[in-house]
Amino acid sequence: MDDVKVIDVAMEGEVAVVSFLVPSISGVSDVDKVAEELRGFIDEKRPGKIIVDFSGVKFFSSQVLGLLVDMWRRSGDYGGKVSISGINPQLGRVFKITNLDSLFKFYPDKQSALDGLS
Repeated sequence: MDDVKVIDVAMEGEVAVVSFLVPSISGVSDVDKVAEELRGFIDEKRPGKIIVDFSGVKFFSSQVLGLLVDMWRRSGDYGGKVSISGINPQLGRVFKITNLDSLFKFYPDKQSALDGLS
């Protein structure tokens, strides 16, 4: 997947929306690329609200959980919040099992998240 764009990051008003563009996020190089892009974006733009949209994602490796925790920590350093939208129930269970569901607010879809954060 080296030539395939894995994420899109866009500002929608005052909310940064991170959308995954692939159904599976599992390769180390993909996760590393995404992490580097998101770290740079968060450190430069310092968005107060971030939505990570998993609509269409069917699988992700545990490294993605580490990436999300890193985003939560980095944004929390300046009072930002990270929310998750569009995650399928099977992947959502991973958050409950790992107790990471307490770090993030979950929304059924991106629009609900945008509405809830406005």
